[in-house]
Amino acid sequence: MNVTVEVINKPMLQGMESLPVPKYETANSGGLDARADIVADIVIAPMQRALVPTGLKVAVPPGYTLDVDSRSGLAFKNGVFVLNAPGIVDADYRGEIGVILMNLGDQPFTVKRGDRICQLLLRAVHRVEWKLVDELSATGRGEGGFGHTGVK
Repeated sequence: MNVTVEVINKPMLQGMESLPVPKYETANSGGLDARADIVADIVIAPMQRALVPTGLKVAVPPGYTLDVDSRSGLAFKNGVFVLNAPGIVDADYRGEIGVILMNLGDQPFTVKRGDRICQLLLRAVHRVEWKLVDELSATGRGEGGFGHTGVK
């Protein structure tokens, strides 16, 4: 099912060429790759983070969020990932999408204009209605968590 999302894609500075609108890189990709809309390179030192603009403003339809997630290649090859992944773009937000990139690698990482820095995923969301109760229904797991089933 396709859902229409309105997008403004304006370059960082007047006179600069717009970057491509995010797109699916393969027929069955779940995320659309967004690019860094920057004038000068951004160098992210190991164990540092940077807010990288995309130049994108979107109107996400009610009932959805546009989630900002890491790109697996950047994470594996460079140790660079979206720090608050998924970053959530709410349906009522109209500002520019900025991406918080963190470098957990051992080398500085340079972001250049037009680099694909994250993936955007449109996700349906449901509103929560809380129901206060004195007890929760029982399950086989109960309150077990944080590795209670072991490693093997």
